Amino acid sequence: MGIHGGDIYKNHVLIDFSVNINPLGIPKSVKDVLHETVEMCNKYPDMEEEKLKKAVSNMLAVPKESILFGNGASQLFMGVVHSIKPKKTVIPVPSFYGYEYAAKAAGGEIIYYETRKENAFQVTKDFYKVLTEDVDLLFLANPNNPTGNLLSKEDVKELLGYCRDRDIYVVLDESFIEFCGREFSILTDIEKFHNLILIRSFTKIFSIPGVRLGYLICNNYSLLYKIQRQLPEWNLSCFAQEAGCTCAREIDFMLKTKDYIKKERPFLENGLKQKGFSVFTSMANFIFFYSEKPLYEGLLKKGILIRDCRNFRGLWKGFYRIAVKNRKENEILLKEIGERTWEK
Repeated sequence: MGIHGGDIYKNHVLIDFSVNINPLGIPKSVKDVLHETVEMCNKYPDMEEEKLKKAVSNMLAVPKESILFGNGASQLFMGVVHSIKPKKTVIPVPSFYGYEYAAKAAGGEIIYYETRKENAFQVTKDFYKVLTEDVDLLFLANPNNPTGNLLSKEDVKELLGYCRDRDIYVVLDESFIEFCGREFSILTDIEKFHNLILIRSFTKIFSIPGVRLGYLICNNYSLLYKIQRQLPEWNLSCFAQEAGCTCAREIDFMLKTKDYIKKERPFLENGLKQKGFSVFTSMANFIFFYSEKPLYEGLLKKGILIRDCRNFRGLWKGFYRIAVKNRKENEILLKEIGERTWEK
């Protein structure tokens, strides 16, 4: 079984609920600039990424010197572990497999902190017990994937301070934070934590997974330089750079998306609850739930792909994740689940 959602190449898929991208699609301005950038393909992209750095710096209100870009967030995870070379890494599970994949490249020990179903798979105070003096690196997602739960800013700051006092670097993945609202981000407090490596992605909020563009913010410039040295030259195509510049100006689109998800997610959650499923509270653009019915196989027969979460470390058969899509597609999903037409 694959480690990601979106296995559209092996299956006949009409509606893909397995990948958590923006239901509003790619902004028109971004589509336009991607078409226009074809004319730039006869030149090397800017190795210094100056135009992109300035655009994202303005978007985030942070110094451009504290930003580093990658060919997706995945490349940045790998750059972090190769620069830090952790002997011991902590990863709460279930969570995105990319953290484990990157940590294994360092060759050190990985400690998995298993969150519990009875706590809605949320990190609790006993988590601090595994953050011992010999830990070098912690991977943490906020909101978490696949569960969608969100730690408060105060809880995140407390955890970052605890790790700072023990010289533990923290990779905080905020790839889905725009769907919750920027007020939940730790970005405004980043200067307080030299151990913080904040990572985000353009993939989800702008629905451009094929472009491959992620970014890292860190106010520890010596660490930032070490990470940069682990990345290849010209790691961003001209398409990624031009699309990123345009995305950085789409503030209204991000706000519109947040409002849309805030309205559409409860519709989907309530529909699942009415059908008797155990639904976990999510703050992201996807929903995590449990069902004893063979939903993955049945829906796939109808051309609907959802994420079977049994291969997430810490989960088992019966856990599923679905993206929040547009109302018509959400209604189709709920109808098919309710009627279970594949069994007839």
